[in-house]
Amino acid sequence: MSERRVSDGSRNDSPRKDGRPKADGPGDAGPRNSFPRARSVREPRVSSQIQREVMQLILDRRLRAGAPLPTEAELMESLGVSRNSVREALKALQALDIVEIRHGYGTYVGEASLTPLVDGLTFRTLAQQGDDTGALAEILQVREVLEEGLVRRVAGRLSDAELARLEAVVERMEEAGRAGRPFPELDREFHELLYASLGNALVPQLLGAFWTVFRRVAGVRGWTDDPTPDVTVRRHRDIVIALRAGDVEGAQKAMADHFRGIEARAAQESRGVG
Repeated sequence: MSERRVSDGSRNDSPRKDGRPKADGPGDAGPRNSFPRARSVREPRVSSQIQREVMQLILDRRLRAGAPLPTEAELMESLGVSRNSVREALKALQALDIVEIRHGYGTYVGEASLTPLVDGLTFRTLAQQGDDTGALAEILQVREVLEEGLVRRVAGRLSDAELARLEAVVERMEEAGRAGRPFPELDREFHELLYASLGNALVPQLLGAFWTVFRRVAGVRGWTDDPTPDVTVRRHRDIVIALRAGDVEGAQKAMADHFRGIEARAAQESRGVG
């Protein structure tokens, strides 16, 4: 007798003639869901995964800053994700300066600068309501440890020409102070020039990041310009004098004294003194 169909259109699940249960479908000789079904598309992935895959693509292809990335369509095909997923990942990477989106032109490899670090540290400091001093002190301590180690490295290896350039910056600081002009940019130039001989591109970026955070916080809080520019000039000159004498310990002490002055000024400004 042929297989009888039930009224709802499903097949009759009566046993086969050989007594074994019927298979669930063509080619299926076992219970349902024994193996996962094959997917026509890749498993959906969160944005952070796609971001990592884009970064890996940049590394695998050895793309340098300024190099064009594949188009959105090519990234969709390569990564197996939707256009919206690609765009979301690229926007997140742009916030980290890993890629640069130029509307109407395409997406390019970014500079991978420390801008996100600066933004994060600035927010972290300003978010410490009523405790700017403590938050800034933490940043200054990190920078001080960094610079004391760096000044030890450059002590004894700076040429006369390099020392002369440092002395020239100090002279410009002194002139600005006598004229009543603030000189934060000269201060930054001094520290960048001090470690230029190391040839380490990350050093000026890190020092610049800490410097920018301090200036941003000072600007938001309305802090005044350096009330004792003559002291600031003297501390920088002490650093150069120790370096010219090849006095490593003296250079480190002069650097530490410089940071004690910065911390004291930050504390005074936070209390509304000075």
